Amino acid sequence: MRRFIPVLILAIVLGSCNEYQKVLKNEDIKPKYEMAQKFYEAKDFKRALRLFEQIAPKYVGKPQGERVMFFLANSYFQRKDFNMAGYQFERFIKSYPKSDKLAEAAFLGATSYYKLSPKYSLDQTDTEKALLKLQNFINTYPDSEFFDEANKMAVELTTKKERKAFEIGKQFNKLGEFNYDVLRSAVASLDNFVTDYPGSIYREEALYLKIEATTNLALNSFEVLQKERLQTAKEAYNNLFKQFPETQFAEKANRLLETIEKNLNKFSEVETSEAK
Repeated sequence: MRRFIPVLILAIVLGSCNEYQKVLKNEDIKPKYEMAQKFYEAKDFKRALRLFEQIAPKYVGKPQGERVMFFLANSYFQRKDFNMAGYQFERFIKSYPKSDKLAEAAFLGATSYYKLSPKYSLDQTDTEKALLKLQNFINTYPDSEFFDEANKMAVELTTKKERKAFEIGKQFNKLGEFNYDVLRSAVASLDNFVTDYPGSIYREEALYLKIEATTNLALNSFEVLQKERLQTAKEAYNNLFKQFPETQFAEKANRLLETIEKNLNKFSEVETSEAK
């Protein structure tokens, strides 16, 4: 009996495949719809999707159209074709603004773009789009069962954006130790980061790196600009300790302060000498 079981299963599978191929070629949309729904419920999204793709245009404006379009979008999602899933969920939302599936479609659409978000070092266009979709969902459906998950994804993407911005300033600072133009970019990038992301987990390090960047910028400037820029570096030092009194960068920051004070003292000595 055991020898016949695999044969029986194979026969069932082949029969199912033959039926599937027949329905695919059939012009009648009703059997396509019925079979697509069966495959969808069985989580055979590959075959369900192919059928839904065929029948979706023909169900526009019909009672089953809403159901078909949602199943089509979700089949793309389950197949991990997130570009098409996002697009199809957007179409669903526009086509059926009163659907009881609206919140779920908005969440899955936003999740599709979340899935497309690349690692922080790459272009973050998809991350921006995903954040916009997630924020719209959070604002529109605060009581949704998907609310907490959407918040979690939004926080993750925001942190990714923060890291992208932070790493740009950090890299400029690293490359610009003895390069005046790159150091100016480092200071500008770190200033922008601190302003744009006041609650970032990278804020403390960014404030420390600004001390490094402003100190090196001052030391690589023309003498006529050095005093003012050294004072700016000292302000950056004070700002770090004002916001993070127990900063982990205290030792490094204090060494930079010694360099700043040493060079400022030279200007004081020259000014005192000239006054005499």
